[in-house]
Amino acid sequence: MNHAPEAIIRVLSVDPALRNTGYAVLERREGTRQPVHTAVTYGVIRNHRDLPQSACLVAIRRQLAEVIAAHQPEICAVESVIYVQSFKTAITLGAARGAALIAASEAGLPIHEYPPKRVKQAVVGKGAASKEQVSFMMRALLGLSETPSPDAADALAVGMTHLYTAGNRALFGEGQREI
Repeated sequence: MNHAPEAIIRVLSVDPALRNTGYAVLERREGTRQPVHTAVTYGVIRNHRDLPQSACLVAIRRQLAEVIAAHQPEICAVESVIYVQSFKTAITLGAARGAALIAASEAGLPIHEYPPKRVKQAVVGKGAASKEQVSFMMRALLGLSETPSPDAADALAVGMTHLYTAGNRALFGEGQREI
């Protein structure tokens, strides 16, 4: 009996923010009837409020580079920039996102971005889902023993959205783009 070789996709996913950047490394294994999704690692890069912005950006890039080196993802997924009413907040979020993109780019990872509503729709079923609903669904979908913090859950959700997209381009392909 011939069995198709097992295919594995490993994705680094990031929910960037200056003080609390969520990250995750997820894996999708194919070769069985249903693909298996696993959280390899996840967490939050926490920067103290007294740390200057420049030091926060260095910490985000350095810690994501360490995660990449330790877990060897082959692709990166990030949440796209959201609409914010404050220019200062937008610039700060953009800078944190830039630090994450540099870490992924330095490692040679292709980078895809997903709008927040598309991420919530993919993992919860509605684009206006609450942070609590996203955290609950990440625990349920990935069989986690604990409910992840909102920032880590958002990163897990971005990764799951990419893995769903990779397996179902016809359903989810419109909501992502490579950057």
